[in-house]
Amino acid sequence: MSAYSIFVLLHVSAGALALVTFWLAASLRKGSPRHRLVGRTYLLAMVVVLASGVPLTLQRLLDGRPVGAAFLGYLLLLAGTTVWLSWRSIRDRQHPARYTGRAYRMLALANPLAGLAVLAVGLAYRQPLLVGFSLVGILLGADMLRRRRLIGQQPSWWLEEHYGAMVGNAAATHVAFLSIGLPRLLPGLQGPVAFYLAWFAPVLLAVLARIWLNRRYRPSPVLPRTAPVPRA
Repeated sequence: MSAYSIFVLLHVSAGALALVTFWLAASLRKGSPRHRLVGRTYLLAMVVVLASGVPLTLQRLLDGRPVGAAFLGYLLLLAGTTVWLSWRSIRDRQHPARYTGRAYRMLALANPLAGLAVLAVGLAYRQPLLVGFSLVGILLGADMLRRRRLIGQQPSWWLEEHYGAMVGNAAATHVAFLSIGLPRLLPGLQGPVAFYLAWFAPVLLAVLARIWLNRRYRPSPVLPRTAPVPRA
């Protein structure tokens, strides 16, 4: 077995483990020991996915496929960002300034810059997938910069950061399964409509899930009380 085949096997196996442990963690009581254990397993599986994705990206570049290499590298950056956010939001929940430190700022800038680069490549090579997916990095970076100004003002900021990053992780995990794994299991699902649904439906569902979670867990703003008007 070649080194490339080993990395592919690691990538696919870790991705399958991530898919299973994501739903297992989602079904467990949040904050319970089992939830934390399965959540750590999920994040470790995603780290293997990211690490094994680097040589796969380099191999595409060596094979003379710069567009594929650029897009895969961009996807690794997106997934790496949400994995980092979901981990550090728990580790740094008592230290918001540390959470929004140098690494956070670098990721907040790297994602929109990479998104703009992918947009340029997509337009140059007339690739609708790259053009559409470039918005993910641009919007993710813009949201991180917006959230950075608000995190210190919210007592439960870490919870919103954590579940927001986890729905991003869910999108990455399910895009991989729907676009790569499922068509191999069910070849009849292949086609342009299924192709674009596999890439964009998980992202749309992740956005809707975050909106729903924000309404459920974000504290309602406290309205200032007006002083009673004294009677004459």
